Amino acid sequence: MKMKNGSLITEFLLIGLSQDPTVKIFLFVLFLIVYMLTLIGNITLIIACIFDIRLHMPMYFFLGNLSLVDMCLASVIVPNLLAQLIVRSKISFIGCAAQMCILLFFGGTECALLAVMAYDRYVAITFPLHYTVIMRIAICIALSSCCCLCGSVIALSSTFVTLRLPLCGSTINHFFCEPPVLLKLACVDTSVTETILFCSGIFILLIPSSFIIISYIRIIITIVQIRSSEARFKVFSTCASHLIVVTIFYSTAISMYMKPVSKNSENRDKMISVFYSVTPPMLNPIIYSLRNKDVKMALQNVFLRAHLKCASYFSSAAIKKMSM
Repeated sequence: MKMKNGSLITEFLLIGLSQDPTVKIFLFVLFLIVYMLTLIGNITLIIACIFDIRLHMPMYFFLGNLSLVDMCLASVIVPNLLAQLIVRSKISFIGCAAQMCILLFFGGTECALLAVMAYDRYVAITFPLHYTVIMRIAICIALSSCCCLCGSVIALSSTFVTLRLPLCGSTINHFFCEPPVLLKLACVDTSVTETILFCSGIFILLIPSSFIIISYIRIIITIVQIRSSEARFKVFSTCASHLIVVTIFYSTAISMYMKPVSKNSENRDKMISVFYSVTPPMLNPIIYSLRNKDVKMALQNVFLRAHLKCASYFSSAAIKKMSM
């Protein structure tokens, strides 16, 4: 990547979230806790979805995929953010490109995956008798593959159109590399690139979110027709977790990517980026586990098995030590 004056950019300086030493310490502890909760929550949820036979259903297949994507998305951002809060952080041009591409891949995949999960709930509630036929394992795998394909297309195209622009600086007032932030460093008119990115946002943000809204309108119509109030509440509660996740993720992502680039909104952009890249991966397993009885029972079984295995291991170790 060359600057306007012809010099070659080999690395970028990331300003990070704050330059105040006291604030940095607070943020380091906060994000370290958030990252640990993200890893523990999502890994536990994945293990539960794999090993508990009651969760071998399409809904939990997609939930396991979501946990994997969330964990990877957080791992692209948070470790580098923690390093920035300790030392002055620089990232190479290739590292910046790779981070942007991987971030967009997992972000785009999650956008598509949330739409697929809405379709899964729509089929389960509207066509309960045909649910297992419509959402058979081959279809679930195909839908997950399509989500990854959408993420790949968005990641490669957005990264290419962003990094082809000549830049007037190498200091990024942000805590990771993403298109709206790098466009602020461009030396040339970015209207064409912004239009391309906006179209990409329509494809991966507005279309899936519109699909989710239509799915839930039809779900609500079906729920209203259920006579039993207890049954209505039970059916709606299965969708509430997904609605919460969708609202948090899409509202912040749309506010970041579906707006004109402004050079005067760095601090606001940082906060928005935290809410869609760091917060949802931590909250998703908590939200799903708290509001879903099957998941809670599966997690209890996972912890019980782990406790029994640990107790058995230490007991056998103690017996061997005594026999010696």
